[in-house]
Amino acid sequence: MTEIPEHLLKRAQAARDKAAAEAAPAEPAAAADAPASDSRIPAHLLERSRAAKAKTEGGAEPASGGGGLAVAEKVAAVVAAPAAGGGIPVGAGPGGHTQRLLTVVKSGSIQEVKAAPVDKVHTWPHLLAAEFVAALACTAFVFVFSVFVNAPLLQYANINKTPNPSKAPWYFLGLQELLTMFHPMIAGVTIPGVGLILLILSPYIDKNPSNKPEDRKFATSLMTIFLMFWAVLVIIGSFFRGPGFNFTLPWRDGIFFEL
Repeated sequence: MTEIPEHLLKRAQAARDKAAAEAAPAEPAAAADAPASDSRIPAHLLERSRAAKAKTEGGAEPASGGGGLAVAEKVAAVVAAPAAGGGIPVGAGPGGHTQRLLTVVKSGSIQEVKAAPVDKVHTWPHLLAAEFVAALACTAFVFVFSVFVNAPLLQYANINKTPNPSKAPWYFLGLQELLTMFHPMIAGVTIPGVGLILLILSPYIDKNPSNKPEDRKFATSLMTIFLMFWAVLVIIGSFFRGPGFNFTLPWRDGIFFEL
């Protein structure tokens, strides 16, 4: 059985003592009117029954004067009033306790206050549906881009004429930009190798098991630095390199780059 808090026990005992003190003068009158003094029927219900019976017989209603009726007008006092023989309050529960159930039972045993977070979702349909929508969006973007951007095929390459500037495809322009700044060994081997090794070792350096971005600050920072470094090199090589692969401003000399 759930243990009843101490302050509720004290409050119930005080209510019983007060009701017993107020109902003591009314016991002789109640004994004269009702022979069955050990009844559990509240006094206000007995008085209502006597009034209805007297009205039916044509007699006058009994006067509402007396200590017993004063106690009957107070619902809380009637509920907490002790019986004549056992000392248990009228309408009390097991053991004479008058507390409500919800004041004793903890809320955690009735309902779950907060739902546990779920980090996993089903592959179908949640993941595959999102991937299918993303594939449709990419296809639509490429279709619209191909309508508005003219990208014709160029003529056959002429081995006797090298275009100026001669640029690699955009995904290799980062390496070509590094070759203008460092020795080929450093630009082509050392810097890309160090970047790839750091990306490979990042799961072993950052061992945080969480899959939330806010908890993976090291991995997020490392990948962001890598992407921004490579994106800046590609943008410079694409739009800021003119004839002879010299630095130029695209809004002044034009763009020397073809898709």
